[in-house]
Amino acid sequence: MLATATVVDKAVDLQEPVRYLLRQKGRSVWSISPDASVYEAVQEMSERHVGALVVLSGDQLAGIVTERDYARKVILKGRHSNETQVREIMTSPVLYVTPDQSVGECMRLMTSRRVRHLPVIENGSVTGMVSIGDLVNSIISSQDQTIRHLTGYIMGTYPG
Repeated sequence: MLATATVVDKAVDLQEPVRYLLRQKGRSVWSISPDASVYEAVQEMSERHVGALVVLSGDQLAGIVTERDYARKVILKGRHSNETQVREIMTSPVLYVTPDQSVGECMRLMTSRRVRHLPVIENGSVTGMVSIGDLVNSIISSQDQTIRHLTGYIMGTYPG
């Protein structure tokens, strides 16, 4: 199941669409089956150096499993990761964004819903994943560029 939200953001430097962010960082999406063990999911996250995997049933998005899910739903409950299936701890419905939503919208959504990863869905398929770190890096890069342009303008070296 899927859930989406639309948030309007007025900040100019946060208006860049997620599609541009994905072009810079890449569209790699790591996934796992809902029937896999939680151990396999954690192992995959470790090998890929990511904090979340989309859960695909066939080619359909069924959920998302994160390190936070593992900590709260396996470790703290005294369960065994080899004996627990991903479907038992994954988050569903999945909160997601589209490539046309802005970085600012994603930041507001992540902050208000307290999530760290958002799958990007286009035409019914997962086409990317953005993390809070990706968004922060994008914002910092945008601010650095603005500072360089303003400095150039003040110093009289700005083209135009």
